[in-house]
Order: sequence, then structure tokens, then C-alpha cells
Amino acid sequence: MALLEQINDPGDLKALSPKQLILLAKEIRQFVLEHVATTGGHLASNLGIVELTIALHYVYNSPVDKIIWDVGHQSYIHKILTSRRDRFYTLRQKGGLSGFPKRSESVHDIFETGHSSTSLSAALGIARARDLKGEDYHVLAVIGDGALTGGMAYEALNDAGHQDTNLTVILNDNEMSIAPNVGAMAAYLSKIRSSPRYRNMKKRVEKALRSLPVGGDWLFNKMEKLKNSFKYLLVSGVVFEELGYTYIGPVDGHDLPLLIGILNRARQVQGPTLIHVVTKKGKGYSFSEANPARYHGVSPFDIHQGYTPGPGLYKSYSAVLGQHLTKLAQKDSSIVAITAAMPGGTGLIPFQKQFPDRFFDVGIAEQHAVTFAAGLAVNGMKPVVAIYSSFLQRAYDQILHDVCRQNLPVILAIDHAGLVGEDGDTHQGVFDLSYLRHIPNLTILAPKNTSELRYMLDYSLQQGRPIAIRYPKGYSKVTEKLPSFPLTDLSWEILENGRDLVLMAVGAMVETALLAAEILKRQGIHPTVVNARTVKPLDQQMMDRFLQNRCPLWVTLEDNVTEGGFGSSIDEYVMGYEARVRVVNMGIPDRFIPHGSVSELRKDLKLDPPGVAVRICSVLGREMTREKSSERAY
Repeated sequence: MALLEQINDPGDLKALSPKQLILLAKEIRQFVLEHVATTGGHLASNLGIVELTIALHYVYNSPVDKIIWDVGHQSYIHKILTSRRDRFYTLRQKGGLSGFPKRSESVHDIFETGHSSTSLSAALGIARARDLKGEDYHVLAVIGDGALTGGMAYEALNDAGHQDTNLTVILNDNEMSIAPNVGAMAAYLSKIRSSPRYRNMKKRVEKALRSLPVGGDWLFNKMEKLKNSFKYLLVSGVVFEELGYTYIGPVDGHDLPLLIGILNRARQVQGPTLIHVVTKKGKGYSFSEANPARYHGVSPFDIHQGYTPGPGLYKSYSAVLGQHLTKLAQKDSSIVAITAAMPGGTGLIPFQKQFPDRFFDVGIAEQHAVTFAAGLAVNGMKPVVAIYSSFLQRAYDQILHDVCRQNLPVILAIDHAGLVGEDGDTHQGVFDLSYLRHIPNLTILAPKNTSELRYMLDYSLQQGRPIAIRYPKGYSKVTEKLPSFPLTDLSWEILENGRDLVLMAVGAMVETALLAAEILKRQGIHPTVVNARTVKPLDQQMMDRFLQNRCPLWVTLEDNVTEGGFGSSIDEYVMGYEARVRVVNMGIPDRFIPHGSVSELRKDLKLDPPGVAVRICSVLGREMTREKSSERAY
């Protein structure tokens, strides 16, 4: 019987011998590889954290002891060990397991983390609540070296380090490698420094020195300075010790017996402790070890052939953004590109290769990225900041205060806007229109296809003011076939003329609007379809014409929440004119949207073409006949 099949709860690990734990790690690694190859997901980070996760659950007693996973995409092994092995085949599938910690899934998922650098703050809050309530258990935060580039992590490190709160931080460093001599010495020093005997002796020596009748304090202070001088030369992690932590490491994150020994010793340490664990991303799978960035997040693939992203029918919005920006930068030396640890995901690798001195990856630090761009703009540069929609919301104040208040020419390239699918509610980019639309001085654009994205980028770089361009993940099959033209102003585009209603669609939803219009026309309903490519400012001239033509129904269609989004701006316009026109807003409802494919989610939300057509028919008081062909077309 496979060892993994015997593990139904973390407590089952404690019955295994050290040799069995090592074999279990091998089984888990293969289990994860086979399942992620089928479902897609985050592979490299999970292959790299197998032994550490086993050790944590072997030493600590979850869920009494609280383990918080930063970002959370590396929690697959945690899920497998906490009674979810049999459901792992549903990973990231609609109605299945989330790819991130989910409190509704398990009592072992203590805190939901989908954005980086939040674990330390959450863990510290949990630990202090524990102390206030007089409870007794361990609190641990597992955070990666990449997440430590986020300023929020340093805020929490600073807060926790100068208190006596018992908190253990596991720094999963998967970028470094340990030379054998450094690793052996570091492990030896870690054992000494985490030893209760060592700590007690240190306290006794201090007490004895300070109790000397003459010169005791002076002698102790001199010894402390001498000790610190050697420590700065010889010991890793001094910065953490200066912040108030007991630093242990670096520790080989794939040596299970060593990890278990270190964690057992760390359990006895009082106050904040930081254990520096070095792991290898993608460990155990040669393709992933050789190229961990490619295997960070993958679609289903063949294990024997390795993961190779298949060529799409069209280039993605991200790829087009990066390629066109690179082309423009060849003629304009003031263009610079900024990303927050996502050069590949935002399509900026070509720019990075051709203009390394004008490319800035600031790490997982969206706030810094935006204000850094503002500083570049003040000094005559033309910065383009490419960040996913759900991550850009972390920089709201910087957009408002540092960019728009000063009316600086910063271009926000908002990638992965709208529904993104399998990564779920922490990553759906459905709030950007609402949190940006009310900011003065900001123009907001949304292209219907990648050609229009190019023209919007051309236009934006010439305007000398802040502009946001939001676009979805992937590409649109339907709208890519439509012609696009250079932007000379911020007018909307009429794609089809009709008499019964006006259907105003934003960005990715233009495709849905066109397909819904085809269904409606077969029902005898003829809509005017508008590409509302400028979300702010609105094309008031076009809307004035619609009012003059007495069209009785306006329908807005967006992949943003309806509260405060594009539809709300149309409502405000109509109310301002006291116009006799009915407006129906279609978009994301007022709730967080779980994981599933984009097509599944749109169908559930009735934002697919049949769903939109049915709702329009209902508003017009007509019954719609069954449309199988339209569903097949979509």
C-alpha cells in the first residue's frame, strides 16, 4: 500500500519513520506532478516545498497550531496532507478545490491568501489575539523570498520583531543555493543558537556580568559589541536579528531529518523566530528544475514531453502590448517599462531584452511601482506600468495621490482585467473600473481587440497625462477579425446599427455583445452595438444622438462589477439629463466570483451571449425561442 494512501490527516504523519517520510515526499511529488499536468496550476513552487510542508505538519499540530501560507499557490501539499487528497483531481475546476487556501474547504486553512506579502501581518494578528485570550499554540507564517520584496511584509516584520510575541516565520528561499561548507556551518550554528541550553547559558552569563560590583555593565557591553562584530562577518541573517528575531539558517529545505530537528528546536524559542529554509523550485521534475519560471503556472500538459504553451490563433493582449511597446521604444528613448515581478505574464520580456536599462522589475511592490513611475514622469520619461488588475488595486492611493493628482503622464497597462478563471476570487480583475473611474485627471480606455490596443498605446504616449488601458487575459476570437483604426479622439465606435435598443459593451465584452446581437436578430430584435472603448470620459455626443433618436432601451455590458463601473456612469448621465430611457446594467454582481473557466463563469453569471440575449428579450417583454446554434457558436 502506498504511504500517501495512509495519510488522511496530518496526525497520521507522526506514525511514520524518518525513512518513510522521505519515501512519502517522493510519492507526493509524483502525485502533484500527475494531477497538475491534468488540471493545470502552480507546479514549480509546490514541487519545491514538499519536504518543508511534511516537516511542518509532522512537528506542529494543525489546526490547533496555525500555519499561514503567503500567496497560497504553494499550498497544494498542505491540502493533500489535510484530508483533501481524494478531491485533488478537482483542483481549480468549477466546484472543486481552490488553488489557494480556502477557509470554507478545511479547518486547516487558517487564512485566505491570494495576494503576496500578507501572511506576516495576518499571523501576527492571530498571535496577538491568542495572547490576549490567554491561549497556547504556535503561529507560523510561510513566506517566499519573492514575497519579501513587498513592503507590507517589512511593515509586519518590523512590528513583530520589537515585541515579545511568539511567532515563527519560515522564509522559503527558492532562489539561492547552499554551498556544502556554508550549509554545514549554518546548520551547526542554527542548532547551537536554537538550543535551550545555549539560551539559558547566555542569560546566566549576562546576569553574572551585570551583577559584578565594578564594571559589570561596561564589560557586558564590550562583549556584546565584540560578539556583534564577528556576527556581522560570519553569520547569515543579521538583518533579521537586528529586527528582533532569533534567526536560524540557512537550512536545506529538502533534508527532512534536518528540517524536523530544526523545527523541534524552534518550538522552544521564545519571541519572534525566523527560520531561513532554502529550497529548489520544481525539484524532482527535470523540466521544471531547468526552467522554473515556465512551470510557475501551467495549463494541462504531457509529463513526458514537458510543458510548452501552445500557439494561439492570435497573439494575446499581453504579448501584443510588450511587442508594440518595444517597437515604439526604438524610436522614443523616453519610453520606459515597469512591472511588479511579472515580466513574463505582462508580455514585457522582449522589452527587457532589448532595453535592459529602461526596464524595471521592482519586485512584488505595486505601490512602489506606481510612485516610481510618477518620479520617472516628473523627470521627463514616459513610463508604462504593466500590472494585473487584481494586483493594481493594491496601489490605489499611489494612482490617486502621486500620479493623477499631479496629472503626470503615466500609462497604466492593466492586464488580466475582467474574469480570469481558474485562479478564482483573489485574482478576478473585476474591480478596476470602479476604483479608477472616480479619480480626476485619469482617462480610461478598453480595446475591443489587440489592434486597437496598439492604437491606444500610440495615442496614450502622446497625450502627456495619466491614462489607464485595461485589457483581458488571452484574446478575442471574434473581435480580432474586426478592423481597427488609429485613435484621433476619444469617441466610441458603432459596430452595428439597429433600431430596438443600444447595446454598449466594454473591452472583452464587445465579443459577447456581437454574438448576442446575432441571436437577437434571429428573434426579430435589432440592436445598435457600440464599442464603448472610452470608459472615461464618456462619448457624450454619441449618447446625445441616441437620446435624440428616442431609443427606449440602453443596455451596458462590462466584465467589471456593476457597482461603480461603466454602467453606473451611463446611469449618472441619464439621470443628469432626466432622459426618458431605460438603462439595464449587465456585469459582475456584488459578490466575489469563485474559480472555474471563464466560459463557465460567464454562463453562470448570464454574461455569455445566450444569457445576455435572454435577459434583453425579457426586458423587452418578449419570449425567446431556443437557440442551440448560438450556443455552439460561442
